[in-house]
Amino acid sequence: MEDSRLAVRFCKLKQYCPTADLFSLYHTRETAFLDSSLTNKYGNYSIIGLYSYLKAEETDGILKVNGTIQKESLLDFLNQYLKKHKEENPTNLPMLGGAIGYLSYDYGRSFEQIPSRHKKEISMPDAMFEFFDLYLIEDLKKKELYLSTSEHFHTLEEYRSEIMQDILTLASKNVTVDSCLCDVRIKSDFVKQDYLNAIDSMIDYIKAGDIYIANMTRQISVESSRTPYEVFRYLREHNPSPFGSYFNQPEFQIVSASPERFLEVRDHKVETRPIKGTRKRGITPEEDLMLKEELAQSEKDKSELLMIVDLERNDLNRVCRPGSVKVTELFEVETYATVFHLVSTIIGELETDKTVPDLIASTFPGGSITGAPKIRAMEIIDELEHSQRGLYTGSIGYLSLNGDCDLNIVIRTAVHQNGIYHLGVGGGITAESELEFEYDETWQKAKAVVAAIAGGDVHE
Repeated sequence: MEDSRLAVRFCKLKQYCPTADLFSLYHTRETAFLDSSLTNKYGNYSIIGLYSYLKAEETDGILKVNGTIQKESLLDFLNQYLKKHKEENPTNLPMLGGAIGYLSYDYGRSFEQIPSRHKKEISMPDAMFEFFDLYLIEDLKKKELYLSTSEHFHTLEEYRSEIMQDILTLASKNVTVDSCLCDVRIKSDFVKQDYLNAIDSMIDYIKAGDIYIANMTRQISVESSRTPYEVFRYLREHNPSPFGSYFNQPEFQIVSASPERFLEVRDHKVETRPIKGTRKRGITPEEDLMLKEELAQSEKDKSELLMIVDLERNDLNRVCRPGSVKVTELFEVETYATVFHLVSTIIGELETDKTVPDLIASTFPGGSITGAPKIRAMEIIDELEHSQRGLYTGSIGYLSLNGDCDLNIVIRTAVHQNGIYHLGVGGGITAESELEFEYDETWQKAKAVVAAIAGGDVHE
């Protein structure tokens, strides 16, 4: 499959190989992998980006493109670049060319000019998108592998020959996962009682009428000898997700197993799927079913999600065609390896003159991990939490040259730097929140990632 009229050239490879296997050859390079290890109705494709030709990164309000300082903001730069290099996608594949990257939660604070009283814990850009010359795109359901390139460094034929050789190399290798339990040191920026006190203070703000709901987070650091790639392999095997990812940068690595979609745009049609409400998985089938039904019937969790749905609808209405924003699923229970989640789906249609960067500016950070009203919730979050969130509750995904995108909410995610893994965990707080339950829920959310870092189950 090729189209010579396009600047981006692409083809289907004759020989199929899973991207997860191919990535075993590439994870030490500067690369990005959007990994749908859970192939449900949302996890249909996986994408590997190789051979970066343009890196746009913003830190403390300063944008650098390939290391050179620019005057505009990251979103302004992306808007101009994507318009100038617009390229249609005549296939059913999610993208042929574009950028993979992330936006940290703290980058989102700058949209509303909300300062933070906390210092940064990790040395990494606040936001970064990287344009790769070579994309490997896997159709997980059809078990097909595609290659696309803008031919900045090599031709389509040269890349095809390289990847076919890599597939042959893999055929003679045995890709294994190290499952040995290793010693870890776990630290939290809250002791338990302080976290309970912070939740209590947040409830006081709710009762006083400042906010209706807010997300309360604590940061966990885990010192471990396991490599980020080992953590990634373990996590995708034991806790598969539709919106996972792996980034390898010279200064840091990102390992994500997120189950939550923030924004998808397809042909100007927008979808967001906020999560609010969590229950752990049961030990027996009977307990599992009981906990699932408990979440489905929980008035607190449904009320919590409904408030976020209203917030997301309002955010989308800023940039969507009047009358197009609708809720298509209100309270759906989704099943994952360690938890159940309560999820809603909201759709809309972008105004014809609006772009994905415009959409991001109107909706980021996602309401499910801030609260309502959003600005006041973010102010209270910074007051009561003990650290900057960094990447946690930001977004990871791709921006396509044809104007589409798919971006997650960064949860179930660890950032690795200098032998330490940093991850955030939290939950939505309402006036009905029970302090002990909210604290316990944070560990339920953390334990899948911590187990991957340790190589097996551990206790806090």
